[in-house]
Amino acid sequence: MKMRICLWLLFLLGWTNGTGQDWNLDLDKAELEQHIRFLASDELQGRYTGSPGNRVAARYIAEYLRAQGCKTVEGAEGYFQVIPFESVAPPTNASLKIGETTYELGKDFFLSNGGATSLEGKAVFAEHGWIDEKAGIDHFAGLELQGKLVYVWSGKPGSRDPQEAFAASKLKRKWAAERGAAALIEVYRLPFPWQFLLNYLNRENLTIADPDNTAADLVYGMVNEKSDEPFESMKEGKGVLTKLETSGVQKQSRRSSNVAAVLPGSDPELKQEYMVVSAHYDHVGVGKQGGFPYGQDSIFNGARDNAIGVASLMLTAKALAQAPPKRSVLFLALTAEEQGLIGSSYFVENPLIPLDKIVFNFNTDGAGYNDTSLVAVMGYDRTGVADLIDKGTEAVGLTVVADPAPEQGLFDRSDNVSFARKGIPALSFSPGFRAFDQALMKNYHQVSDEASTLDYDYLYKYCDAFIRTARLIADHPDRPFWVSGDKYEEAGKTLYQRR
Repeated sequence: MKMRICLWLLFLLGWTNGTGQDWNLDLDKAELEQHIRFLASDELQGRYTGSPGNRVAARYIAEYLRAQGCKTVEGAEGYFQVIPFESVAPPTNASLKIGETTYELGKDFFLSNGGATSLEGKAVFAEHGWIDEKAGIDHFAGLELQGKLVYVWSGKPGSRDPQEAFAASKLKRKWAAERGAAALIEVYRLPFPWQFLLNYLNRENLTIADPDNTAADLVYGMVNEKSDEPFESMKEGKGVLTKLETSGVQKQSRRSSNVAAVLPGSDPELKQEYMVVSAHYDHVGVGKQGGFPYGQDSIFNGARDNAIGVASLMLTAKALAQAPPKRSVLFLALTAEEQGLIGSSYFVENPLIPLDKIVFNFNTDGAGYNDTSLVAVMGYDRTGVADLIDKGTEAVGLTVVADPAPEQGLFDRSDNVSFARKGIPALSFSPGFRAFDQALMKNYHQVSDEASTLDYDYLYKYCDAFIRTARLIADHPDRPFWVSGDKYEEAGKTLYQRR
């Protein structure tokens, strides 16, 4: 009898002591497959943000989290953080001429904002269109912009980072509109192919509706320079004639939601801290919404991107609810990741839980896999949890590869970066790959990304590793934090007042 009692106590300690190695996880492979097959089914039509299929997916996730006993969060509408979106479709007609050169809509330039407009006259050039008082930069100083068509170089001065360039464009539009400009056109100079950007932006896109947007009427777009001569002439103050005509973009209101549910922690003190487990549930829809090269009414099912991640999140909620970890866990299924990380950006700007109470973001996302012996972790060694990741993955016979394609900048391309920019330690846990090769890319954002093409034996291990790692982090007595010198360290120190 004493031996039985000792074994039982050891079992309980193995469940709760944070090692993760003795945890008897009852994970059902059939249930994992069921969730993936539903989320990636034809009936959900690619889960495009704001579509009926997207809303069905959100409801499916919410009801599952409810069934596991997860609680609603104050400030949400039940299990939903509703986001007021606005869809913006390109103008049906537009033309642009700079000097003697004519540019073709949808090939050489695109427009993503502004109503019907006809402008003609001498161009105004404003360098990068950037203002930085600390650095003594004001590229609009001394320029008369009222009613004018203004050209600027794309991006920020001294930066080639595409993410920074996209973030900067919103400020440029605001500053130009405040100075009376009628149109702002960025001249493309970013380090990835123009066609890629065109395919992404020259179609219907979603933004968050902003009733106070001062640049709502400003015509905005981007042009791929055929020659730098006219822009250099503009810089030198030479009169360069330009003409722009557009029928205006087409706008429509849409609604989509982040799904949010909390599992309260079991420790009287640590339950005041939250770990966010996140995965985006949207995908790219059908036909032209899916982007190049498909133009027909084809369904982009998104099994790999990101039904796998959502199913892993759902089963993590089920597993942790059976014996809640020490910290509280916020399960966050995010919308509009494919539209530019909008769902996660909205959450951190409108947090349902104070950001300084969130100690970690454990995100799962992926383009697919080409090595079933691995998991890939973007941010593996950046927040002091590498040993916990190793324990969680080794327990199921998988190996970790850290950021296998650094040239792709993957850490900054999924929802984890929205948390990181606020200073919250974060990473992205992905199915195994060592390179962005043909095997990986053949299904990425393609109609071939079907649930029937997946290796569920591998995904069972992947999900198992994700759940175990989540528990280890949520139970660990020490809070994760950025390693010294990380680019998000200062933001973390500010958020958590660690000076």
